[in-house]
Amino acid sequence: MTVSQQLVAATRALEAVSDTPRLDAELLMAHALGLNRNELLLRARDLATPPVFDALLQRRLAHEPFAYIRGYQEFWDLTLAVTPATLIPRGDSETLIEASIGHFRDREPPARILDLGTGSGALLLAALSVFSEAEGTAIDASLDALAVAQANAERLGFGNRARFLRRSWRDAGWADDLGHFDLILCNPPYVETDAELARQVRDHEPASALFAGQDGLDEYKLLIPQTAALLAPGGVATFEIGLSQDEAVTHLAKEQGFAVSAHRDLAGIIRALSLSKPVSG
Repeated sequence: MTVSQQLVAATRALEAVSDTPRLDAELLMAHALGLNRNELLLRARDLATPPVFDALLQRRLAHEPFAYIRGYQEFWDLTLAVTPATLIPRGDSETLIEASIGHFRDREPPARILDLGTGSGALLLAALSVFSEAEGTAIDASLDALAVAQANAERLGFGNRARFLRRSWRDAGWADDLGHFDLILCNPPYVETDAELARQVRDHEPASALFAGQDGLDEYKLLIPQTAALLAPGGVATFEIGLSQDEAVTHLAKEQGFAVSAHRDLAGIIRALSLSKPVSG
């Protein structure tokens, strides 16, 4: 079967699992052939389907995310390795990087950055790519995730500016030796326990990085009271939040004495909240 013929058949099969079946088929085929999508489309009539394609297609038909199938995902201007031990970085999370750039536009750039729950290392490594003189620390409770993040840092040339530590903010004393940071970034679990998720998320991405109690707020309740002790003077902590969580998380932050600013993603949804201590006097 030629590639063109196989793409037609694969598109039909993928209609049951994807909102973009033709795109999925093309991306899978391009990956199987070691081509980019444009090259595939130009040469589709002349190429034969590689034997590996069917196995890739079966994985996608089982709702496995394409990023796990190919093993990487683009974030900011970086290409990051991802595995089922890490969440797949999403464009919405770039809102945190844009918020950080805005915060430090008229200030001295951050010297020390902390990423809480780093996963693939996406937020820390994107921030290090923006703030070229900064050094970063990332924590995660998962050794497998930390291995992915460390490898991403080394491959992208940030290995000498980033350290990765196995820590859980649920453990007493987890931050005692970390010091203070000018910028804290965090995309914590924030999905309600009973929320309905797409199968490619529910069945394949790590539950420990998704779910946060009945209201999705468990991790904010733990983290926000600990944040002030980690911030350097003039520092800012920016948290990703879920849909319609802005009022609840803002209330938690203001109870701890933070000034709060909201940041919208490209869809106009409030996606991140920046917490800073008001300047007294």
